[in-house]
Amino acid sequence: MQEQRGVKKVGNQDNTKQTGLRRELKARHLGMISLGGTIGTGLFLASGGAISSAGPGGALLAYALIGCMVFFLMTSLAEMAAFMPVSGSFSTYATRFVDESFGFALGWNYWFNWAITIAAELVAVTLIMDFWFPDVPSWIWSAVSLLIMFLLNYISVKGFGESEYWFSLIKVVTVIIFIIVGILMIVGILGEESRGFSNFTVGEAPFKGGFLALLGVFMAAGFSFQGTELLGAAAGEADDPKNSIPKAIRSVFWRILLFYILAIFVIGLIIPYTTDSLASDDVRLSPFTLVFEKAGIAFAASVMNAVILTAVLSAGNSGMYASTRMLWNLAKEGKAPAFLGKLNKNGVPVNALLATAAVGCVAFLTSFFGNGIVYTWLLNISGMAGFIVWIGIAVSHYRFRKAYLAQGNDIKDLPYTAKFYPAAPILAFTLCVIVIIGQSFSSFTDGGIDWGNFIASYIGIPVFLLCWIIFKAKKKTKVHKLEEVDLTTPEHETAPE
Repeated sequence: MQEQRGVKKVGNQDNTKQTGLRRELKARHLGMISLGGTIGTGLFLASGGAISSAGPGGALLAYALIGCMVFFLMTSLAEMAAFMPVSGSFSTYATRFVDESFGFALGWNYWFNWAITIAAELVAVTLIMDFWFPDVPSWIWSAVSLLIMFLLNYISVKGFGESEYWFSLIKVVTVIIFIIVGILMIVGILGEESRGFSNFTVGEAPFKGGFLALLGVFMAAGFSFQGTELLGAAAGEADDPKNSIPKAIRSVFWRILLFYILAIFVIGLIIPYTTDSLASDDVRLSPFTLVFEKAGIAFAASVMNAVILTAVLSAGNSGMYASTRMLWNLAKEGKAPAFLGKLNKNGVPVNALLATAAVGCVAFLTSFFGNGIVYTWLLNISGMAGFIVWIGIAVSHYRFRKAYLAQGNDIKDLPYTAKFYPAAPILAFTLCVIVIIGQSFSSFTDGGIDWGNFIASYIGIPVFLLCWIIFKAKKKTKVHKLEEVDLTTPEHETAPE
């Protein structure tokens, strides 16, 4: 690396001094953190709806296309994170490589995204626990879950990493067992007599509903894959980011893609897309439950309910971690109140953690008032936020590579180099825009436009733009010239001993 450019090498000995956080997350933690944010209800429940809507072939194609887009985004993120491993991740990259106001909006957008997701997980917990304990008040389970998530994040980053590792491992083992059981059923060793590929030719299969159905599943798949970018937020606490981040991203992508593609393939072969229960959100009718029941596994519904509970707690746990680190970083950069940038003796940003938990709790309470209208709008803002973050990653990487070369650096000096540049970030950007635009298709009916649904689908965009414009007008920021982009690694205060 060329020292005259001010690029600081990142090593194991001085990493704590650079960020103020404890670098205690190993490669196995990083991999499972990303898996924990991705493998959840989107696979265990929504995959059935995808097959029902577009047929087994349509679901496979949609998830494969989104998987390719995520691969490009994650390699882009890996290149930047290995070079500049900070907990601000995409917010810091957008600030450094594009424009400070863009980084401000992206950071607050991401924090809000996961803070509201915590609320969504608290609601999901009440539905899951009602399966076993229908007479217990739902708020009790939400309170217990929130306390568990808070404590796992409060103890230390290593405690969070270990808890997320085991949470995610349960889900991974479940999916692997499911795929093995499914293959044994397909070849006729378990359950009913093998039907081969007959369910791929039932009715309109393998593709049902045409382009619009495929687009709908394409968007749903995008939501299912959200969470892979959690690795970026964890980069600031990775023990060996130069090596562990690229390794984790490569392995995680292929695991996620294989898990989703193989699981959907197995479901499509065993259960006809015409099965009404595939589109249900009831865990008793989950495609995983249905397949296990067909295999003769007793208590399949209870087992899957327990796994889904683990998935929900894992997603909430990861979300609280990511949003807390993003809020802490915003405070350190002067984009949030300074008290949120304080660390405790274990290197945990407790004030940011408390603020995040409080917002998640308040958002959860809105689900009980006004028929949940406010809560629904909050969820829609949150859902759009994930795609905005992905666009931010693509734009930041495109600018980073150009700035790196413009300042006379050699690509060979990068700890990790993303493949297919610049086509990869451009393609990822384009697909994200298509998914965002596609949100409105369900709003157009024969009778006109469903304005309520239209606004709910897009409300996240004006919120993001408002943050961007207000900060830009106040600070009068401009897009950085490539030759002036700051490629030095930020330094923050150390954690108290």
